[in-house]
Amino acid sequence: MIDEIQALMDAYVAWLRDKTTLRSVGQVVEITTPYLDRHNDYLQIYAKRSNGRFLLTDDGYILDDLRLSGCKLDSKKRQHLLRMTLNGFGVEQEGDALTVTASPQNFALRKHNLIQAMLAVNDMFYLAAPVVGSLFLEDVTAWLELNEVRYVPSVKFTGKSQYDHVFDFAIPKSKRESERLVRAINRPSRETAEVLCFAWFDTREVRPPDSQAYALLNDSEQTVAPAILAALESSDVHAVLWSQRDSVLPKLAA
Repeated sequence: MIDEIQALMDAYVAWLRDKTTLRSVGQVVEITTPYLDRHNDYLQIYAKRSNGRFLLTDDGYILDDLRLSGCKLDSKKRQHLLRMTLNGFGVEQEGDALTVTASPQNFALRKHNLIQAMLAVNDMFYLAAPVVGSLFLEDVTAWLELNEVRYVPSVKFTGKSQYDHVFDFAIPKSKRESERLVRAINRPSRETAEVLCFAWFDTREVRPPDSQAYALLNDSEQTVAPAILAALESSDVHAVLWSQRDSVLPKLAA
């Protein structure tokens, strides 16, 4: 089993390396990643030298795109969720730009954190247009609290690869159930499934052997493709449609 998981992780890292391209733009290097945004465009970040280190930024793309799509982030609640998400990845906000500073030694890790933060923010607020009453993460939090599920919010673990991975909720071990790590996915897609699968592959190596992972998938506004469910389940992630959330409540509340 360990050899199989290691092979999958090696394949993921190789795919990430082979599908990443670089282009010089003046004094800045444009890095095109294989991750897709909600427009099916490849996410891009920019790197430039700054006082012997590297400044990595999305140049305001994520927040600008959300705002242009009708998603305003000016309420205290949404600002709090945004800060909490960025803090989990160690990412700063400068104006509309999401930024990190990296050294040559931790460049790969900091680049990884910035990309994960971009995906997380984009996913969190994607359906938060005025016609949507609340954010999916808020709905999941309210559901857990209504059912008295004990949890720790926004927990970060450093995986075997030394990359950091953030889970929205960690439910501690009880007499009946092992540790449960939960991620709420607002916009289920192949990319968000792949990111979670890699996070779980990497994290499970440093967690108790009986730990479990759950993905709560928002199917309120869109149908979740069977291939996404199959990909998560094949990676030992319990995939749960939001419309069927009560089916796993006994496991999470135990």
